[in-house]
Amino acid sequence: MICLTPISNFMAKPSFLPLMFALLSATFGVILSAKYSNITIDQSVLLALKLDITHDPHNFLATNWSISTSVCNWIGVICGSKQHRITALDLSSMDLTGTIPSQLGNLSFLAWLDIGDNNFHGSLPIELADLHRLEYLNFGNNNLDGKIPYWLGYFAKLQSLYLYGNNFDGVIPFTLGNLSKLEMLNLGRNQISGRVPNSLFKCKELEFLSLYNNSLEGNVPTEIENWTLLNTLYLDGNYFKGEIAPAIGNLISLVTINLSYNNLTGRIPNSLIKCKELTYLAFYGNSLDGSIPMEIGNLTKLQYLFLGSNNLQGKIPHTIGNLTSLIQIGLSCSNLIGEIPSVIGNLTFLQTFLLANNKLTGEIPSIISNLTSLKIIDFSHNNLTGILSFFFLLLLQLSNPSGCNRTLLSIIIICFTIF
Repeated sequence: MICLTPISNFMAKPSFLPLMFALLSATFGVILSAKYSNITIDQSVLLALKLDITHDPHNFLATNWSISTSVCNWIGVICGSKQHRITALDLSSMDLTGTIPSQLGNLSFLAWLDIGDNNFHGSLPIELADLHRLEYLNFGNNNLDGKIPYWLGYFAKLQSLYLYGNNFDGVIPFTLGNLSKLEMLNLGRNQISGRVPNSLFKCKELEFLSLYNNSLEGNVPTEIENWTLLNTLYLDGNYFKGEIAPAIGNLISLVTINLSYNNLTGRIPNSLIKCKELTYLAFYGNSLDGSIPMEIGNLTKLQYLFLGSNNLQGKIPHTIGNLTSLIQIGLSCSNLIGEIPSVIGNLTFLQTFLLANNKLTGEIPSIISNLTSLKIIDFSHNNLTGILSFFFLLLLQLSNPSGCNRTLLSIIIICFTIF
């Protein structure tokens, strides 16, 4: 009789080890293979981009983007330490000319994309919509055209979007209102038309908004008060009309506001006095009326004040003397009457003082001669009398020896400008 003796578990273990090691080796092999396969995909994407570059005047890519070195060492490329995938691509200010290939949408780990300040042209390929990890996107200062893509509104993590200085047309897509984390939005210097979509006011994290030099129209919406974190607002060079909503005073974080060169009417809202952080205020070139609010003297951090080329009335408020940080004042072409207040002498940092084409009368305050930082003065086309100190004019001339000196005609100042 043949007896079958069972093999003990102890004796069975050594025979299983080779199989276990084989399985582990195969697993690690697959992982390593996938790892290098993925970075190879990223490399092939950048090689496709390189082929679409028709002009690389500084040879940044021609000499550096080579398969003989790791793609993670290529200029403008940053790879993540964990995934070993491209997470950032910065080709800004390289003077590159070309188009954006559709393959760029395969950089699935990309969080930062900056090709600003180049000469890329054409439209944005829809394949870029797959870059769901994007937090920063800059296509500014190129020659891109077409509509602003609706799919930009699907980048849930996006915090900064720069499309300024291109040839985009059409309207601002309403889908941008989905960007709940958006902090910086610059669409300036394009050919965008229509109105600011109401959905954009849902972007409550917005700190910087620039829409200047487009063809936008409609009123400045009252919903603007939703942007309570906004510190910079450029809406100049459009076709906005109507009154400046008092709700703008709720933007208490505002540092810079420029609504110049629109078709705005009505008065300068008193609510602006709540914007205590303002350093730059420009409403130049509209059809605003009424007087300059006395309360403007409460904006003590103001450095630049441009209210010229409007239909203002009344006098220069004496409270302007409280604005001791002012560097430039532009109040030309504003129908202002009365005298230049002597409190102007408080503005010791003032470099530019423009009051031309008003109806100002009286004597030019001699205290202006104490403003030794002044470089540009224009009081032309008023009914002013008096004369500035010869020593003051000499000081200006000495500080700008190559400047243009158009001085006094009789006792009326026509223009005195130093460049």
